[in-house]
Amino acid sequence: MGTPRILVIGAGIGGLVSALLLAARGCDVTLVEKAAAPGGKMREVAVGGRRLDAGPTVMTMRWVFDRIFDEIGEALDRHVTLTPATVLARHAWSETERLDLFADRSASAQAVAAFAGPAEGRNYLAFCDQARGIHDALKDSFMARERPSMLGLVQHMGLGGLRQLWGASPFGTLWDALGHAFQDQRLRQLFGRYATYCGSSPFAAPATLMLVAHVEQEGVWLVEGGMHRLARTLADLATAKGAKLRYGEAVSEILIEGGRAAGVRLAGGETLRADAVVSNADVNAIATGRFGQAAARFATPTKPAERSLSALTFAAVAQTNGFPLHRHNVFFSRDYAAEFEAICRQGRLPEEPTIYVCAQDRDEAGAAPAGPERLLILVNAPPCGDRPAFPPEEIETCLRRSLARMAHCGLEIALQREAMLTTQASDWEALFPATGGGLYGRSTHGAMASFNRPGSRSRLPGLYGTGGSVHPGPGVPMVALSGLLAAQSVVADLASTSRSRPAAMSGGMSTR
Repeated sequence: MGTPRILVIGAGIGGLVSALLLAARGCDVTLVEKAAAPGGKMREVAVGGRRLDAGPTVMTMRWVFDRIFDEIGEALDRHVTLTPATVLARHAWSETERLDLFADRSASAQAVAAFAGPAEGRNYLAFCDQARGIHDALKDSFMARERPSMLGLVQHMGLGGLRQLWGASPFGTLWDALGHAFQDQRLRQLFGRYATYCGSSPFAAPATLMLVAHVEQEGVWLVEGGMHRLARTLADLATAKGAKLRYGEAVSEILIEGGRAAGVRLAGGETLRADAVVSNADVNAIATGRFGQAAARFATPTKPAERSLSALTFAAVAQTNGFPLHRHNVFFSRDYAAEFEAICRQGRLPEEPTIYVCAQDRDEAGAAPAGPERLLILVNAPPCGDRPAFPPEEIETCLRRSLARMAHCGLEIALQREAMLTTQASDWEALFPATGGGLYGRSTHGAMASFNRPGSRSRLPGLYGTGGSVHPGPGVPMVALSGLLAAQSVVADLASTSRSRPAAMSGGMSTR
């Protein structure tokens, strides 16, 4: 047989990474994307005559991208300019209650002690040690494995790793674990927010998610030109390695022949044959027949109750005053439990939301040019995008309450309607069908939730998955890692079925 033909559905980060790695290995790769540009949720929008990121805004786990670029014989720094953030995020509860977390954990400990007392400063350091232990125990045994099982996890981690994991009460919730770690409820709230990084509630997510604290301490990076620049770079490199990227074309069906994926049919009727298909679509899109009823039999639907959180976002160019914004800022609600009760159980926007603001013109020191600045304002929302959209008056009420909460913390934002783009769950559903607007695949609720995510190999031979709905889960580095795992699986499976392909597939891909 000749050069393996690989068809990739979707130019999100996972699809781009898979396409890049497989093209670099000599495969004949075609990537089909219905949008006009790469990036998927890592999108860029035009607002007020300027362009800004309107999706993920935080880059962590640089080692994932270093590994990907190393696989193709390139260096990340040659293609993307990254600056490490000294201040990870600025947090506020009122005009007098502010707390910065720093990349340097001793600086953070001092800040926590000044904010909540010396005992909490010591508790923070103990919390960091626990978070690092969990991270180190799970990094190779869970994150970087194609589809780990509980038994395999136990076998791979050894006694030391199990001791670290058990110390975090993995069968308890993050919220309960934080109640043991801190006395100050504001700190419990701050670190409970890590559950939302994977679209989950801190009141239902497992305690192991405290590992995010260590992930951030390993480095939060500012990408010159914005996060969308990273997607563009991956797309350009994939093209340079020989992949064909076709934008503005949608896939209507995954073709099955001889009991395995054999290519796709485009919405316009064209058929593209392939030896393997890598899908960067949400797994639920396959399960609900968006790519044909034949393929749907090989995927498990996501129940509405299992969806991750959605978001209500306002991408804006606006003048700010008062509160000294940094790149990443969080303004907390006064009642976290009520906030998640509204979102997760009642399916409505909260009375008083917690607000994240990414001030995209702020540099590593927090300085910004004079005049209006680019802002992405985000509040968590229920994943109800397949139901009628929230009416304008409800969106307006949520925005007004958000502005009031930020004003309570000292931040005044002069929004201009003509320089603002609103995106709610129904818009996310239109962009990413069959998700209900949930932005992170299945929610990570319960100790076993992470094991319920599909791996890169689907139940249909020749069909592989990448993206936030498959292992190891959502978030920019995790999705990139899923693209790497999908490419590894394709390489291994094609090599095992043909002895005539070693020139294109030799050596596999490293998993160090």
